[in-house]
Amino acid sequence: MKESEAEIERDDPVPNFELRGTDEETYTLGDFAEYEAVLLVFTCNHCPYAQAKFDLLNDIAAEYGDVAVVGVNSNDAEEYPDDSFEAMQEWVEDGEIQYDAYLHDETQEVAKAYGAVCTPDPFLLRNEGHEAQRASERSSGDEPRDDEFTLAYHGRLDDALNPDDEPTEFHIHDAIESVLAGEDVALEFLPSRGCSIKWK
Repeated sequence: MKESEAEIERDDPVPNFELRGTDEETYTLGDFAEYEAVLLVFTCNHCPYAQAKFDLLNDIAAEYGDVAVVGVNSNDAEEYPDDSFEAMQEWVEDGEIQYDAYLHDETQEVAKAYGAVCTPDPFLLRNEGHEAQRASERSSGDEPRDDEFTLAYHGRLDDALNPDDEPTEFHIHDAIESVLAGEDVALEFLPSRGCSIKWK
């Protein structure tokens, strides 16, 4: 069992990435420029702590049209074949995972860049770009900038710290509502808890 650590400061720009999704498409942060926020969650298939949050993340993806839920699996698939890219695709095809994107961090560079240490390790990113600017970029054919995302909240999704616990408070809902309202997230850093990321 591992707890997340605060590596990136709140309001700091976050690292970009270029990762393959289960749909075989390649994603960067710029691909989510139309959203007001991105909930980037370092997660995996096999960890019971991660599995316990699948439904919550699926519900957020369905409920919030302005928030993209993006899962990133950074685990060593050779040692943990349940976390292979093919297994990720199966979980999506079976409907267990219904995020906006489920990405494979094969080199583990993205997890290291974010300071992620456990599954799940959630990062809520605020899109600092203005709608007018994004509309201008779309009409001119320019690529959206990736440096418009800053860290709004990093920490646990809810107060259920163990896989069998029933949550009573959903911290991530409060954080998302604050971001969508254009406000700072009032929550202090509350470390997420889960299996350690399986490093190569």
